Amino acid sequence: MTPIGIQKVSKRFGATVALDALDLAIQPGELFFLLGPSGCGKTTLLRCLAGFEKPDAGTIVFGENDVTRLAPHERNTGMVFQSYALWPHLTVAANVAFGLEERKVSAAEIERRVAQALEAVQLGALGARKPHQLSGGQQQRVALARALVVRPRCLLLDEPLSNLDARLRAEMRGEIRRVCKSHQLTTVYVTHDQKEALAIADRMAVMDAGRILQIGTPREVYARPRSAAVARFIGETNLLRGRIVGGEGGRLLVDTPLCRFQGVAGDGEEVFRRGADALVSVRPECWRLGRQQTSGNCVRGAIAESFYLGEIAQHRFVSGESEVTVHELNPRFVGAAAKGEVWATVDPDDVVVLKP
Repeated sequence: MTPIGIQKVSKRFGATVALDALDLAIQPGELFFLLGPSGCGKTTLLRCLAGFEKPDAGTIVFGENDVTRLAPHERNTGMVFQSYALWPHLTVAANVAFGLEERKVSAAEIERRVAQALEAVQLGALGARKPHQLSGGQQQRVALARALVVRPRCLLLDEPLSNLDARLRAEMRGEIRRVCKSHQLTTVYVTHDQKEALAIADRMAVMDAGRILQIGTPREVYARPRSAAVARFIGETNLLRGRIVGGEGGRLLVDTPLCRFQGVAGDGEEVFRRGADALVSVRPECWRLGRQQTSGNCVRGAIAESFYLGEIAQHRFVSGESEVTVHELNPRFVGAAAKGEVWATVDPDDVVVLKP
């Protein structure tokens, strides 16, 4: 298991700053995700780790070794590309063996290690097939086996599931985590898919404009976003403008056009002063609907529109001139039952106060 250290790494392409003095420490054996909107710098950072791009400044360390200026083949990393990059004229086994052949490993050792790698991704019986005879999910497993067979110090994944349909993506998420953890591989995984990151990451970094906005576990980043940009990018949220009117018991009180909210600061290091502008973030699934008013963070309104999706209903809840999105699990307020006055309530722990 190899830790990865990224220290003040910067990269420019002409006038565009792709990476802006990034600092990041990835723990040994960690499954670490880089995510953010297109152009945020996540793929550039991965390519710097792989050696395909050289930073303009800063240092990249694998374990105790400075690899900043090393060529890709000198870093001993395994790379899985978005396109799989399989050779169509070679068998599955030959594709997996390619990296070992380049390293001049003996034929007997290649055969043994290829068999082990294919078994690890549950393709042990398909070594003689060609890539076109495999499904998309199987091709992705071959690409993963090819990366594993060289026994890399770390594994780098560049949006590996983006070419698969929704069912296969969900299946392969768990498979990738299983393989990485069973091999105790430090893994850096680039994606724009929030669900992938939330489902299998140990920790994640949300990036934008070449900078890291927030690092944390999936639950930390989702439940306690430290900025509006993170709250918007990870999942769905309602953002309401307001003003700080006080605080009590470790909570903040914020007046908004919807109601006076009691909530918690997204960033525990931020100082919110009375009278300061603020944003309130409430996830749609955090609201509870009822016919009776409850104490605190309770809004009277009506359901203006609903989309019934079986296990969940998505409501447009309107109060005066304000509205929020409410997701109701095991929905009761649909059809005729949604008519009339409705109260929406949210716990203070689910109200996150942010700097505007």
